[in-house]
Amino acid sequence: MEKSFLKVLQGYQSFREKYALGDTSVMQYLSHYGQQPKIMVVACCDSRVDPALILQCDPGDLFVVRNVANIIPPYEIDEAHHGTSAALEFGVRFLEVNHLILLGHSQCGGIQALLNSQNTNNNDFITNWVSLIKTPICDLNDTDSCAKQALNQSYQNCLTFPWIKDKVIQKKLFIHLWFFDIKTGQIFTYSNVGEEYLPLDSNEQSI
Repeated sequence: MEKSFLKVLQGYQSFREKYALGDTSVMQYLSHYGQQPKIMVVACCDSRVDPALILQCDPGDLFVVRNVANIIPPYEIDEAHHGTSAALEFGVRFLEVNHLILLGHSQCGGIQALLNSQNTNNNDFITNWVSLIKTPICDLNDTDSCAKQALNQSYQNCLTFPWIKDKVIQKKLFIHLWFFDIKTGQIFTYSNVGEEYLPLDSNEQSI
């Protein structure tokens, strides 16, 4: 058996021992009382950027949706299929989360596909998906800067959802823009005051 798959199986066993076995297990509690997360994270599919691992959270702590380049699409009601929008609706309207974290990251392949879209048209879905991000002032050689701009655009797209905008205005929902640097393992958060990304600390404020 290949080493990577064996690691997955061993990890599953460790998970059950830690969270599922015993009369007072976390999973038994969550099964009985249901999920009640207060935090939702929109993250990238990148295998290096796992929100629960980065934030050291337990099952039930986070409501997570992941897509290529952690994009929030604009609010649209039509006959198409809107996976990320459906997850947002479930988290914000039904679970009533208090915090929405948009988690971008360095070296993002989705953003690279956006910047090199002329060379990546041999795919079925990726180019069209990342085209949701409009980056007129992006440096084609600076993927990370573009990824941060994409986060800000996703924030603006969040406000096109009426039930998100209403909760933000009422201060029932706080949106955070976080950028994870893969090399250093550090998170930077957007400061609306200086319009820049600063290292995350315990005094981090929403946008």
